[in-house]
Amino acid sequence: MTSNIDDVSKTQIVIFCGGKGTRLGEVTEGLTPKPMVRIAGLPILLHIMNSYAKQGFMRFVLCVGHKSWQIKEFFLNYEYFGANCRIHNGDVEILDTVGPININNWEILIIETGENTHTAGRLHIASEYIDQDLFMLTYGDGVSDVNYDELVNFHLSHDKLLTITGVPSPGRFGELRVLENGLAIGFEEKPKNVGNLINGGFMCVDREFIDKYIPNSAENIMFEDEPLRNAVENGDLMVFQHTGFWQCMDTPRDYQFLTELFRSGKFNGQSKKI
Repeated sequence: MTSNIDDVSKTQIVIFCGGKGTRLGEVTEGLTPKPMVRIAGLPILLHIMNSYAKQGFMRFVLCVGHKSWQIKEFFLNYEYFGANCRIHNGDVEILDTVGPININNWEILIIETGENTHTAGRLHIASEYIDQDLFMLTYGDGVSDVNYDELVNFHLSHDKLLTITGVPSPGRFGELRVLENGLAIGFEEKPKNVGNLINGGFMCVDREFIDKYIPNSAENIMFEDEPLRNAVENGDLMVFQHTGFWQCMDTPRDYQFLTELFRSGKFNGQSKKI
């Protein structure tokens, strides 16, 4: 383990942002990359990033793919988003900004990782821009009230290369089998009991994990398949168990639930009970 707790303030958050969101059907209609689907007026990606920023983590590496220009356009023009503007003779003047989230202190790297590249391949391409021995990793389609300081401290407490956040299974995902100390010992594709753990994303990774488990030719490899299974077999994967709020956006029903949740003000990305 090469990570150093002094580097936590510099920790980068790598986010998989290349998804097409085909299971969302009419929500995207193939025209919007999944991370840019708007929840209560803002892309779910921005909600995810803001949950990290509220806890002091403000360095992001976005692994983009499908319709990546929409993500670039959003952040390149973010100063105009929610602002009152005057446009005259081709000049644009910002009168005042009323946007809901201040991203001025954020560092955002947007890395082209290919239209059809799978997640392991996206991470391999983005690894060139990861400048710390420890980084965080998540997906651009799920929100949670995970305490990231506690997650990082848990990762630093053991000598394994990867920590994933385990959350209670809603019954439709492949489950994790975990020992009492958090060591992962297997996956189960078709869960028998609702209430066991699934991979909720929100991971801490030692850079050595990429060298050990992700080959150079990883374009067609899912991070969730061979890399994670091989890490489990070698005893390199630990699970940080989270019993608070977690919700992905896989279906139109998920989208509607998250929209209502954010609009109601019951969840704003901070670590608290709902």
